[in-house]
This record gives sequence, structure tokens and C-alpha cells, in this order.
Amino acid sequence: MVHYHRYIQLKKGQVGFADEDEESHGGSIGLVCGNSGYGKRITRPKLLSLLVLSLLSCCFIVAPQLFSFPPTFSLLYSLGAEDEGLVGGSDIDASPCSSVSNGTFCCDRSSIRSDVCIMKGDVRTHSSSSSIFLYTRTDNNGVISYVSDISEHGGEDDNEELHCEKIRPYTRKWEASVMDTIDELKLISKKQNSAIHHHCDVMHDVPAVFFSTGGYTGNVYHEFNDGLLPLYITSQQFNKKVVFVILEYHDWWVTKYGDILSLLSDYPPIDFSGDKRSHCFPEAIVGLKIHDELTVNSSLMEGNKSIKDFRDILDQAYWPRISGLIQDEEREALSPSAKTPVEVKKGKHGDRLKKPKLVIVSRNGSRAITNEDALVKMAENIGFLVEVLRPTPTTELAKLYRVLNSSDVTIGVHGAAMTHLLFMKPGCVFIQVIPLGTDWAAETYYGEPARKLGLKYVGYRILAQESSLYNDYDRDDPVLTDPESVNNKGWEFTKKIYLDRQKVRLNLGRFRKRLVRAFHYSTAKRNLHIHHQS
Repeated sequence: MVHYHRYIQLKKGQVGFADEDEESHGGSIGLVCGNSGYGKRITRPKLLSLLVLSLLSCCFIVAPQLFSFPPTFSLLYSLGAEDEGLVGGSDIDASPCSSVSNGTFCCDRSSIRSDVCIMKGDVRTHSSSSSIFLYTRTDNNGVISYVSDISEHGGEDDNEELHCEKIRPYTRKWEASVMDTIDELKLISKKQNSAIHHHCDVMHDVPAVFFSTGGYTGNVYHEFNDGLLPLYITSQQFNKKVVFVILEYHDWWVTKYGDILSLLSDYPPIDFSGDKRSHCFPEAIVGLKIHDELTVNSSLMEGNKSIKDFRDILDQAYWPRISGLIQDEEREALSPSAKTPVEVKKGKHGDRLKKPKLVIVSRNGSRAITNEDALVKMAENIGFLVEVLRPTPTTELAKLYRVLNSSDVTIGVHGAAMTHLLFMKPGCVFIQVIPLGTDWAAETYYGEPARKLGLKYVGYRILAQESSLYNDYDRDDPVLTDPESVNNKGWEFTKKIYLDRQKVRLNLGRFRKRLVRAFHYSTAKRNLHIHHQS
């Protein structure tokens, strides 16, 4: 079922009531926000209101017949609602919030991954009550309020709530356990007259995007998949003329990804909870759009932007820093005390021109390759220039980008560090070692995204004998013979057995075949590139 609401639209015969048990917050700004999303209090019309209502109803019933309007010409439309979805002939494939009128807001809850709300008009933040307000000059919510405004001149109900929605702006909507940890926002529309109680401390002339860096932030896969990529998808339409407002703000996250954020926005991000000032915007998007695992669906993007365009952003973000690192190394190489390093660097540079480069993304602890040293020697004997990369949570991303961006072939065991496939150049070879019990996750989270990025993907599924679990279980145990049945018992079994307790000892004879093919492919590609240059 598609769950979305647009406050200018009322279903026939429905009215909304506020939850009387909820308390108001935030002084004169505090309001009741019903869980259903329809939190408007309907006032009891006076006698004059009823008379005017009756007269208007008769006019609107008779007028279409007199002037031969089509039957879809609705009473709501005649009162000024601009939602084209209310009349016939609308595009049924369009997003529920593809067209939002000024002074209204719309929440699209149709995705299993995230909710996204769009507010247009006079948008103001109120962080102490975890609220965002939209002040509107016109109440498009229905005839009763319309007539009430005429009869009462907007006097006693100026501060009433017209509409309210609640949203947790994070992209793992289907995971209740993590969503419960995400700060909730109330989105509330009120009449323009009540804005006198809510002053703007900071005026912005560009839209805002609100999102959370809570949840699984701290895991590099989730930082890209649940955060940065959805942020790119949601904000690229504004061409950097957008302000990011962050819930559960972390200084380290902003520092870590500042180079990327600066290419998505010309403005410094705002800490929603930490900045108590009222920020005012002409438009706000609350929540992030997400397409699929580590990718961008070009058919849903303006200008058909794709994951390769996002990778171009990474290129622009990290190359200035990489250039600085290279210059530092060159200055060091020219210093009198660096005679030996100069010779080493020259030798490596000569090899780099001749040999394809293989990067092994190393792991410690679970899912580590226990015969990694032997793998390095075998790869060097095949003809690769080998570099072992040991990333840590504090490793500078520009340094990781430099290593992986210069690789011809990258090898790694399934895990969050494989997110760095985004740092590889399209056309290069990515070999993912797939431990027992991780087939689906390896393909879904990294295999398919690698192909979409344009990498030559190779999934190496290990045999039971290549797993450390082979020594822990009987040969006919389902852990070895039927991992899927074990996974079906629940995530806790997958994590405990296959993710946390398993290491890999590669069958080098079997694995060598993949490396030889990757070597020949990379050599041919490199030679072709040199030929084109010459």
C-alpha cells in the first residue's frame, strides 16, 4: 500500500482530529501533532458560517451543470488547490510529491527505505521542540476552515495547527530497531498570522535538506550507502545552492567527509539540535531519497546522473589533497638526507609503468586471509606490482583513494571495507573473496554495485575447506554443507557464525586462475591505453 499524505487533499467524508492526550510544547509555538498525520482541529462553525457554507455548496453544485464543466471539476479544486493529482489525466507513475504548491507540504511514504517530505513557502526551524514550521497564507484543507476564515476573520484560530506529520529522516525505514534511535521531527503547517510568534534569526535564500547522521554511522558502508549517496541523490538538483541541516550532528563526520560535502553545498552544514537559532528557508526537503545499494538510478535523476557522476565528485574531492601528498613526497625525495628513498621511489615508478598494480585490502580478525603473505608472493610471481592496504577507522580517505584509484586489480574479503570499490576506476578488476554463508550479501551489497560502476567484477566463493569453520564443525554439518539453512534461522546466527568466527585460507592453486586472467586483462588494457596515448 502506498502511504503518503498531502495536506491540501481530503478524502471524501473524512475529517481529522487532534490527539487530545498529547501536550503542547515550546510556548506559543507548541502544537498538537497527531500520529496519523492529520492533526488539524476543526472548529465548530457559527450560524453565519453554516449559512454561507450552504449557499456556497449550492453554487458549486449547480455551477458545473450550468457551465458544462467536466465531472472531475471538484469543489476542492474550485477553492484553489493546485494539486494536479486531484483531477483526471494525471501521470500515475509520477511521485506523489513530484509537484508541491507554494504554501503546502507533502510527505511521500511509498518507499520501504525512507520517507521524504517536501515543504515549500515560509519554512522555519524550532529545534527545542524538534519541529519545522510552514506558515501559509491560505488554508487549502477544506471548505469548513475556508468558511470559518470568512466568518471569523482569522481571529481566534490564527495559531491553530493546519496539518502535522512526523518523520525520522534516515534511510533504513524498514529496520525498526535502528529507526527507534533516530531523532523524530514534527512538520507543522500554521496560518501566516501566527508567524509573528516565531521570528527568523537567520534568513536563507536557498532550500534546506534535513537528514540524520545517527543510526549506523561509524560503519563506512552505511556512511556511504545510507548517507552520502542519498544526500547526493537528493541534493544534486540544487547545484550546490542548498543548506544541509543535520540531526545527530557529529563533528568527526563533517570533518571526515567535508571535502565531499563542499562539492554538494556552497554553505556550511547546520547542527539542528546544537544551533538554537531559528533558521528560515524558502523550501525544505526532510529525509533523503535512496535508490539501491551503493548506486544511483540514472532514470530517477535529473540529467540522467549515475553512480559514475558520484564517483566524479569523489575525484574532485580527493585529488587536491592527493596532489599535495605527491608534492610533499617529491620535496622529501629531493632533500639531501633522502638519497636512498629517491632510488626506491624511482625503482617503484619504473615498475609502475611496466606492471599492472594489484591492491590487497587486508583484514585483521574475522574474515582475514591467513595466508596473505603467500598470496602476495604468488601475485608478484605472476607479474603484479603488489601493495597491501590496511585501512583503519582513522586512515585519511584521500590516501585510500589514491591507492585504490591507481590500482588495476583489487582483492578483498567481503566486509564493510569493500565499500571502497567506489574509489576504483571503471574498467578495473574487483575480486571479492566470499566466505561461507555470505553469498547473498556479497552479491547484493558489493557485486552488483561494482558492475553498475563499470568494474570487472569477480566473485570468488570459497570452498568449505578454505574456511576456518571446516576445523570447527563436522563435515556434514549444515554450517558447512547448507549455509542458507543456517542464515534462515536469523541474522544473529549469520553474524555469530559466518561473520564473526570465520577466517579464510585461500586455495592458492584455485585462486591463481582468477589472478592470471586478471593479469592478462589488465596488461592488455594498460598496453592499449599506452598505444592510444602515443
